[in-house]
Amino acid sequence: MLKFIAGKLLQAIPVLFLVSLATMLLINLIPGNPAYAILGSQATPHQVGLIDHQLGLNQPFVIRYLKWVGDIAQGHFGTSLVTHQPVFEIIKTRLPVTLELAILAELLALALAVPLGVYAAQRAGSLFDRSSTAAASVLISSPGFLTPLLLAYLLAVQFRIFPVTGWVPLTQSLGGNLSHVFLPALTLALSELPVFMRLLRSDMIATLQEDFILAARAKGMPTHTILFRHALRPSMFSLLTLSGLSLGRLLGGTVIVESIFSLPGLGQLIITSIFNKDYVTVQGVAMFIALSYVVINMVVDVAYGFLDPRVRRGRGVT
Repeated sequence: MLKFIAGKLLQAIPVLFLVSLATMLLINLIPGNPAYAILGSQATPHQVGLIDHQLGLNQPFVIRYLKWVGDIAQGHFGTSLVTHQPVFEIIKTRLPVTLELAILAELLALALAVPLGVYAAQRAGSLFDRSSTAAASVLISSPGFLTPLLLAYLLAVQFRIFPVTGWVPLTQSLGGNLSHVFLPALTLALSELPVFMRLLRSDMIATLQEDFILAARAKGMPTHTILFRHALRPSMFSLLTLSGLSLGRLLGGTVIVESIFSLPGLGQLIITSIFNKDYVTVQGVAMFIALSYVVINMVVDVAYGFLDPRVRRGRGVT
């Protein structure tokens, strides 16, 4: 198992290198000079040159990249050009919002996908199966901004079940927090639900054809016992991998939802920083999200290795 973990750590190094390099390159391709975000549009060339020298922006790209990567390795993600706060401190204040939103969305998606996927597999080809496939196709093909707007109009504006915007910290009020986070979390969950459900359905259909399932049926075991005790676990491997990747994707994919519902998370931080031309914050948040994604992916791979020893031995499921 230690060899397996070490191998995953080595695989993460080139991934992080490419992500950090791409992040730095894209930030440098953005038109404009960060010095103007600090001094304003009326700054003189001499003042801009002083700021560039102070921030090291006049140094070659390779030097700036190596310095930035070295700072990140020490836990320093830079200092905001607008608020002059360490970017990592800003991330720490915003992360709980995005993390709670992503985790709740993941749990909601799984809580709905597992029973729906199992039932669709058990009744493959039925009206329910065909209807769920059609509904999944609609959800998958819907634009990212359409679902939150539709849910906000129906559940917040029309029926006034949930608040439209705003945020209440979990430490301040549990009920207030859940009322504000549920609608955005449901929006994200509906984007993950159809993929989870269809994947589990496909794996369950294959598992239900296995000999040990046929033997269980021949013994007269109840259907729910066969489905949830014998067929579900071996059908969960693909779903486990996908849900881990989905959690990492949700951490960086909450930009639209956080903007629509005015949630003070990482997504809204990126949007605000882009408008303020705070490139250091954008760069630091992007790298933090990439690191989180890689770490979550590694955790999923290790968990997969515990569940299925064939993965650790380099054969079987990959």
